[in-house]
Amino acid sequence: MTNTASLSAETKKHFLYASTATISMQMLKRGFRNCAINGVRPLNPKAVRLVGPAYTLRYIPSREDLDKPPTPADPPSAQRAAIEETPAGAVLVIGTEGNTRSGTLGDILALRLKVRGVAGVLSDGAMRDSPVIGKFDFPVYCTAAAAPPSMANLHPVEVQTPVGICGVPVYPGDVIVADEDGAIVVPRHVADEVARDSFEQERLEKFVAIRIGQGREIPGVYPPNDQTKSDYQAWIKAGEPADWPA
Repeated sequence: MTNTASLSAETKKHFLYASTATISMQMLKRGFRNCAINGVRPLNPKAVRLVGPAYTLRYIPSREDLDKPPTPADPPSAQRAAIEETPAGAVLVIGTEGNTRSGTLGDILALRLKVRGVAGVLSDGAMRDSPVIGKFDFPVYCTAAAAPPSMANLHPVEVQTPVGICGVPVYPGDVIVADEDGAIVVPRHVADEVARDSFEQERLEKFVAIRIGQGREIPGVYPPNDQTKSDYQAWIKAGEPADWPA
């Protein structure tokens, strides 16, 4: 069964602390080279941090005899299932094969996801009503904006199957982490250790940045030698002050 359970509080905290740049390095150390989703941007620059397990929705191109304006009598669709079934704390990941001619979601459906407690949305497609969604305190990442409704060019096929987002595979339950640099996909079975090591790397690099800002040279500081590592441990014990003595 696909793991769509919420992340532990510690793992989520660690992922929120670390940048996607840091997480990508931890993934590279484990041999994962195709995990960074580039080309997606948050609609609201003030709502960018996104962490959660993936719940996937896949679209294919629409066909005129199947995709028409919705009516109350329409049977359930994969899109509507995703809107009502994506678990709280999860990320709705929408694969469109890069089709940006129509919006995958509009403001009403995005609002429904927000109210239900979904962590956010990540798509290789476009969004409708992007000026409205861009005012939500809700992370929505996409590649474009488009006025036409989804059925004009897209057909929702299924949920909870693997999708490709900007050339990167996303399996249901994979952990999505996003910020201004884009998104990283972390397989669930390595998520806890990647989060832990990303937190530690990020914290170490904050100390290294303090040293470099004080005029230290790169050799011996980045990567850190034994003296820098010792200074780092002392800095942690002191409460990680921003004005650590030079």
